[in-house]
Amino acid sequence: MRIYIFADLEGVCGVRDFEEWEKPGCYYHDMARELATGEVNAAVAGFFEAGAEYVLVSEGHGPGLIDILRLDPRAVLQRGPGTSRPAGIDANFDAIAFVGMHAKSRTPFSHLTHTTSSHVLEVSINGVAVGEFGQYALCANEYGARAIFAAGEQALAEEAQALVPGIETAAVKRGTVPGRGDECTFEQYRKHPLGALHLHPQKARALIRAGAKKAVERAGTEDFGIVRIEPPYTRICVFRGTDENPQRTFTLQKHDSSIVDLLRMPAERKPVESDEQLRDLLVD
Repeated sequence: MRIYIFADLEGVCGVRDFEEWEKPGCYYHDMARELATGEVNAAVAGFFEAGAEYVLVSEGHGPGLIDILRLDPRAVLQRGPGTSRPAGIDANFDAIAFVGMHAKSRTPFSHLTHTTSSHVLEVSINGVAVGEFGQYALCANEYGARAIFAAGEQALAEEAQALVPGIETAAVKRGTVPGRGDECTFEQYRKHPLGALHLHPQKARALIRAGAKKAVERAGTEDFGIVRIEPPYTRICVFRGTDENPQRTFTLQKHDSSIVDLLRMPAERKPVESDEQLRDLLVD
């Protein structure tokens, strides 16, 4: 089995907030990279224990997150953009896995949760709210790769199981802040979902390794890993306002047959003109 790992940062155990952890120059960024690489290595080890033949790790966090000197030497690291979405995945892969993932925006009791950025209030495809996990899983499915494993916060594990029945998950921390944060501007939302209960990194890595191993073993005999959303596709993205300009905006895109092409399409933002229109645009 050839496995593509989409690695993100905000769902990693021990990563605490955006301001001090998420990018170079942040006080704890080096520690964040160490923690993220440790979780990815745990997944790589589990996959190879179960008989995987090839594992590629793709950095899904814009500023970067993998310390290549600490990365398991059996894995191949992809940095920079690829030619497809998810970057680099194609028909040569059998499965996609997620490590360090966070839940989609508007998720209560989640941690550092967002969809692409804190500017986004919600993304939906055919009336199904999807975060980064859902969008990348759908793209991978289109290339023939099944979504077999997801590690991250508890809310992400629950989101993954609801969208992809049967997927193997590992929850390494749990958010403690209630509410969806719908009332928040971009600046306010970045400071909204910050409370969490974290496992010790050693325990988190053990759970990830065991879950990754089990995912490959199950994938050999069980039929799971496909998101059931049928074409044609309509994608709605609603954006938060800012403190200076609280006006919400949205985009709407349509494609007859391909989610990959749908997500590549340019789109013009339009203002949300009323609370009633906002309710119509969002998935409740």
